[in-house]
Amino acid sequence: MSRLRILLVDDHTLVRRGLRVLLESYAEIEVVGEASDGLEAIEMAKLLKPDLILMDCYLPRLDGVEATRRILSLLPQTKVIMLSVADDDDLLLEALRAGAQGYLLKNLEPEQLIQLLRGASRGEAPISPELAKKILSSYAQRELPRVQPAPEELTAREREVLALVARGATNREIARTLFISQNTVKNHIRNIMDKLRCKNRAQAVAYAIEHGVIAPPENS
Repeated sequence: MSRLRILLVDDHTLVRRGLRVLLESYAEIEVVGEASDGLEAIEMAKLLKPDLILMDCYLPRLDGVEATRRILSLLPQTKVIMLSVADDDDLLLEALRAGAQGYLLKNLEPEQLIQLLRGASRGEAPISPELAKKILSSYAQRELPRVQPAPEELTAREREVLALVARGATNREIARTLFISQNTVKNHIRNIMDKLRCKNRAQAVAYAIEHGVIAPPENS
């Protein structure tokens, strides 16, 4: 199996070096480069063509969200995961609109980060369950305008799947909850993204919340 090639983007050298040491302790991961600002990240991405970029949100010269938008316009197959110290729901949605595959907080446990990166390599949306719950709960307090219906109506099962994705569930957890196979889960998610015209499942969740396609979860 080929290794997951990762580019690290953070303006703090200690953060980059710490992540490199952690990630390279796993044989399945290769850190192919580092960048310290958004413009350097774009150049490094074009040169290295990584599978995945861990991108800090707050960067000098060009912020992480705009760097993500530009990189994905050039390298649409690359996955970008935002790393932030801020659990800011507006920043999360801005990052997802830019095409980010997911959004993680820097206070994650190392093993949790690795598990989420493994999920990202399989196409899952790495948003930590705690952050997903907080953000979606905040939407429950808002009056969201139903700007327009989804481009295509989702089936009841697709809504169930998408609601579980929004809570941070993995494909395995969704399959177990709904008593279906993981392949069936993948097919549902592919259909959801096609219907909502989204690039990835994280964008599909953001769209569904904003447009009232799925209801926010109840506070626990």
